[in-house]
Amino acid sequence: MDMMHSFQPHDLLWGMTTKLLPDSAPQWVVDTISEQKPVVVRRAVSVCNMVAVGIRGIQRSQRFATEVPINVITKYIRPECLIEQDLSLFPHLQLKLQKVYNVMQSFNMTWGYTGSVGFELATGLRTVTENSDIDLLIRADEPVSKSLAQTILLQLDHLNMKLDVQLQTPQGGVALREWAGKKGSVLLKRNDAAVLVGNPWY
Repeated sequence: MDMMHSFQPHDLLWGMTTKLLPDSAPQWVVDTISEQKPVVVRRAVSVCNMVAVGIRGIQRSQRFATEVPINVITKYIRPECLIEQDLSLFPHLQLKLQKVYNVMQSFNMTWGYTGSVGFELATGLRTVTENSDIDLLIRADEPVSKSLAQTILLQLDHLNMKLDVQLQTPQGGVALREWAGKKGSVLLKRNDAAVLVGNPWY
């Protein structure tokens, strides 16, 4: 793995081992890593040659924050790679995700799945429940106008699904719904803190 690779929030990483876990790690974390499940890059400031990651358990409340050395990472998948998965392998998700795909592909944007849907598409492990949101990430290196954000949101809302969509700007992450509908400041999630800003791109 390229030591200079810049991992982004929501990337899934493989290569973590139980030996790298802190002594404070609960047993479910040890069990999860023993099964060679991926960890997810989280928003946090980490030291040189380390990546801040989160480990997810079976229960929604089971989340554990730690760091992993870059040089042990053997594989990674970004959210936008997951839209290429064969949905016929996920029949319980296929209809919903095909509808999401049809909407999102009508916009000239890079996007992908995160959260439980992304985790299941990447691993094949059943993690999505009836109560799960469908989490989407849109790469927004260039500013997205309010009108475009409103158009995307309107089309997604017509699907009548539980969708949570984040815009990933060079400065951090901001909720599409908040950017589309709110005047004034919006909440920008940066690696070092969550802050209110007028423009999440600058």
